[in-house]
Amino acid sequence: MPYAGAHGHDPDEPGLPDDGAPEEFERVLLGRPASMGRRQVSRGAGVSVRSARKFWHAMGFPIVQEGDDMFTEADLEALSRVARLVREGEFPEEFALSMTRALARTMDRLAAWQAQLVLEEVARQRHGDEEPTEDEAVGDSEVAAAWLSGLADEVEPLLLYVWRRQLTATIQRLLTVEEDAGRMSVIGFADLVNFTSVVRRLTERDLARLVQRFEDLCTDIVTAHGGRVIKTVGDEVLFQTFEVAPAAAIALDLVEAMTEDDLLPQARIGMAHGPVVRRLGDVFGTTVNRASRLTAVAPPGGVYVDDALTRLLEPLSGFATVPTRRRSLRGIGEVVPSRLVRVTGARRATDVTAHV
Repeated sequence: MPYAGAHGHDPDEPGLPDDGAPEEFERVLLGRPASMGRRQVSRGAGVSVRSARKFWHAMGFPIVQEGDDMFTEADLEALSRVARLVREGEFPEEFALSMTRALARTMDRLAAWQAQLVLEEVARQRHGDEEPTEDEAVGDSEVAAAWLSGLADEVEPLLLYVWRRQLTATIQRLLTVEEDAGRMSVIGFADLVNFTSVVRRLTERDLARLVQRFEDLCTDIVTAHGGRVIKTVGDEVLFQTFEVAPAAAIALDLVEAMTEDDLLPQARIGMAHGPVVRRLGDVFGTTVNRASRLTAVAPPGGVYVDDALTRLLEPLSGFATVPTRRRSLRGIGEVVPSRLVRVTGARRATDVTAHV
């Protein structure tokens, strides 16, 4: 359902909440209303209350008190599916709970992200660049909730499609041993310069727009060169590649694109090469720490690389490294970082950032 439909929807239109009450949105999104307590849903799935509680907690939801009828047929179906996999020996219970946590954390962040995007779009369409009043903000939230509710059925197949696409890519990496823990990685941190002072000058809306722009730009450039964005944290993006030349191209494209972008402050990047520990989609270890520390000392618009990456870059055409002065990095020790520069093949404005 488009924004216009959410903004002035027909109360008699099937499937849409007619009074904006939370229970009405629950009905639209989950189907039948909540009608079962914890004992009833546990009995229906053929598991103990304790096992059902563990599954519910793995989903990221709080304790349910006895007598609270807050479970739906969809909850019963999901619990029954997991219980069946455990009973039939497909999943050990702890593994099933870990898989559930992975899904829940991902979906929680996805739902919050999508809600924020929709709310920002509603505010933009209703108020332009003006800050909404408190009453207007409440109205924006109601419109956004109706829009999200109407989008659910359209987005759900896309969600499954994207998951299967990403799963296919992950399996391909597994089969080519790219996910082997023993394989060396290039880890990079991209950090916005003077972000704290920039934040003080921006409204909340402008800050959200800046962070979104930064994340979009980083994601487009990293993925265009075959890298992976591991995570974004406000003014910082952590990325990984398994090849040296793409890593160098990512770093230089990022700092150049942000220097050219009127909305964003300059960026600085630190990169290191070495082994990493992968866990729950994140990366850890000395290589990650070294890249982070190098970012902290890199100049605005600059890219610093460690000794290991410098040696690997030396035979490559198109890039050069320039030694800098010796520095002491907290938790790392004495290092002499090198500054990465491009010597041929400058990034063109029509390259990977042109559509951002």
